[in-house]
Amino acid sequence: MEEQLVELKRGAVDLIHEADLRKKIARGKPLRVKAGFDPTAPDLHLGHTVLINKLRQFQQFGHDVIFLIGDFTGMIGDPTGKNATRPRLGREEIAANALTYQEQVFKILDRKRTLIEFNSTWFGAMNAAGLIELAAKHTVARMLERDDFEKRYKGGQPISIHEFLYPLVQGYDSVALRADVELGGTDQKFNLLVGRQMQEAHGQEPQVVLTTPLLEGLDGVQKMSKSLGNYVAIHDAPQVMFGKLMSISDPLMWRYFELLSFRPLGEIAALRHEIAQGRNPRDVKFELAREIVARFHSAAAAEHAERDFTTRVHGGVPDDLTEQLIEIDAPSARLTAVLKDLGFVSSSSEATRKIEEGAVRVNQEKVASHRHELLAGNTYIVSVGKRSHAKVKLAKPA
Repeated sequence: MEEQLVELKRGAVDLIHEADLRKKIARGKPLRVKAGFDPTAPDLHLGHTVLINKLRQFQQFGHDVIFLIGDFTGMIGDPTGKNATRPRLGREEIAANALTYQEQVFKILDRKRTLIEFNSTWFGAMNAAGLIELAAKHTVARMLERDDFEKRYKGGQPISIHEFLYPLVQGYDSVALRADVELGGTDQKFNLLVGRQMQEAHGQEPQVVLTTPLLEGLDGVQKMSKSLGNYVAIHDAPQVMFGKLMSISDPLMWRYFELLSFRPLGEIAALRHEIAQGRNPRDVKFELAREIVARFHSAAAAEHAERDFTTRVHGGVPDDLTEQLIEIDAPSARLTAVLKDLGFVSSSSEATRKIEEGAVRVNQEKVASHRHELLAGNTYIVSVGKRSHAKVKLAKPA
């Protein structure tokens, strides 16, 4: 038990309550451990994997892991941390995103030992009377204790009734799944505690709540987010992923080691000691980048990405770039669109900003205008900064 608790508390913020977790583990039966993810975007990034890594730890100790896809809650929109009502997503978009989540999580979790659930299974069958009964188990006063709701209420910002339903619906997920433990980010603490309350109201033993920190993005300040452009996506190309990880600061590197690495804490402490004794921090950062890239791609891809990074740091473009084909229906394509297709940027606005900053080159020539076009039938070397390069051929569909 002590071995389990040391590892499970690694990087955790809240554990409510450790005595309850000890009691549950002592029974000798596998715990039902759940974490929910609303599929509001198609790709997961490393910030999401902090929670998935914790699920993996429970799984390695023999517990039953439930990866809950909030296809129903996703249509409501989680109001956590928002100062305005979220736009609601359609059923088709939610379903498409949910498929990509299932593909990505098994880069970390054991497919054979992971239960995938969708909360539309029980909420799709719940009628209006059931929803009203659910709402009767919580009060408006308790709901307004939430920091984000309280600020919006005092600031005169509107709060839609359906937003009040979100914590109740998420809480009922724990009832439906009879969860022993629920994991979530620190921003989800209120919702997770509602889950405990809902279980007690339904005659169940309340779940243990374990929260993990929100991983800082590449800037080391804001939480990792695609909208902020400070993210590392699971689907990033190996060279892109490696370069992004090498760009983080030395202090942030240790945060990433703690929350993202599968190395034992003793090994990480040894790496700190080596740096204190004079080892170059960049060499240790190489080890982190290799581990993460190998996890989501392969060891060979990580080695190739490292060689590529070393070449680019010294100012060159790798000479072994694999040609990528991009199909276009017109005689030419806007460079900003090509940068998005390559995964070098997340949006056209980010592409425009990179061009205006002078960070984009085509065939080693700096591009001055975001209206720059690439012609069909031609092959180009496209570069963004010193770390992202691609050999691209544009072609019309056959």
